[in-house]
Amino acid sequence: MTDSDNIIFDTASRIFDDLSTAEVINEAEAGTWPEALWQAISESGLNLTWIPEDNGGIGATVLDGFAVIKAAGGAAVPVPLAETLFAGWLLAQAGLQVSGETATVVVGDLSLADGKLSGSALGVPYARNATQLVALVETAGKVQVVQLATAQCDITEQTSLAGEPADSISFNAVAVAQTGEPGEGFNGENVEAMGALIRCVQAAGALSTALELTIEYSMERVQFGRAIGKFQALQHSISAFAGEVAAMNAAADAAAEAVARAPSIDHEAWIEIATAKTRLEEAVNNGAAVAHQVHGAMGFTYEHSLHHVTRRLWAWRDEFGSDVVWARRLGEEVLSWGADELWPRITAVTDAR
Repeated sequence: MTDSDNIIFDTASRIFDDLSTAEVINEAEAGTWPEALWQAISESGLNLTWIPEDNGGIGATVLDGFAVIKAAGGAAVPVPLAETLFAGWLLAQAGLQVSGETATVVVGDLSLADGKLSGSALGVPYARNATQLVALVETAGKVQVVQLATAQCDITEQTSLAGEPADSISFNAVAVAQTGEPGEGFNGENVEAMGALIRCVQAAGALSTALELTIEYSMERVQFGRAIGKFQALQHSISAFAGEVAAMNAAADAAAEAVARAPSIDHEAWIEIATAKTRLEEAVNNGAAVAHQVHGAMGFTYEHSLHHVTRRLWAWRDEFGSDVVWARRLGEEVLSWGADELWPRITAVTDAR
């Protein structure tokens, strides 16, 4: 992280530590909107981090936005902050204005005709809590970013494994509020890749929190006269967990830096995102398993914070493409390099400045 990233990350972390408590998360999962948390986010401008000033944002860097998303993942914030940032980023790609209200990105079977959107989408994060919806629509070879009011749509409420809204939406010739064309070459693959990266960054933060909770609990829980963290077998498991966390953070950070170097998401950034998303499954499966093994039944209790991050990890690993999908894509890409290019491409060093 740069100094700017650290400042943004520390600011976000302080807000989340104070207002994204276990009690607040449990209440949100029961249907109570965490107004104080969202108000603090809005007042700090964290929800506009990715948006240029000309489009209504605060003009921070791409990496600043990812720092916010990582902090949010680590705190399991029960509001659509990552989704609002994602929606704002997509609007900005088409030069549209961004309000900073709660928003989410819709990916589904959509069509646009005469300024009206039709179609449907499944598993839309926080749709019921979003004031506005943003989507990329490809119709007759034309790519457009559209924004519309959630109140005009038919929403069927559903919930993800994380306990977060993952609703179904039907669009019946809904009038759009804004429409714009993104840059040349921008398409649905860019949206999917950005969504995948956001989930990887959130997961990196959540895994870091799960590791901290696990180490802390292992030093507090006493069995046979000493802390369970003193037993060698448990130390090996926690060390392996720490390795997964380090690998996931490295992969997510590398992908975020690749996106920050390009105007949007170029081919090199896509490769880094594919690598991170492929790595996510193993990190989540192995890391969450160790965390819950160490905590035992305690980690699943209503009051404990561990299950808040691990349930989100299990939900995020499959969103915007599973590891099987991304591993196949990455494998095909690597095969296209040929034998002579494989080692130079793997060992290449990029100047991140």
